[in-house]
Amino acid sequence: MSDDSIDWIARAGTRAKGKRPDFLGDPTSERMLSILLAVAGEVSVLKERLDTVERLLDAKGTISRADIESYNPDRDAAYERAVMTKEYIARIMRGVQQEMEAMQVQERPVADISADLKDN
Repeated sequence: MSDDSIDWIARAGTRAKGKRPDFLGDPTSERMLSILLAVAGEVSVLKERLDTVERLLDAKGTISRADIESYNPDRDAAYERAVMTKEYIARIMRGVQQEMEAMQVQERPVADISADLKDN
């Protein structure tokens, strides 16, 4: 089956079977998270494609769409891309990571400290 015979728009719109995961307890927040993660995934793909274009231009000076589509990164390029993707995800998930780290440390909330300072 070739890619030409697949209706990607219809396929993207299909609904998964079963109940949607509920991580946040609020349907609006769940939709926003779903949208955000989809956009983050698309940006990640664009970053890799741009990396392909840049590498091909460096190597050849000129490129075609076929060059881009047939490009396979070598070991070093694949490693650099993996690091780039890991850093990108870390930046996106920074807030979540900080929240998780804060839950592991027994610190008084800033609001409580502020209230104590106002009372004294």
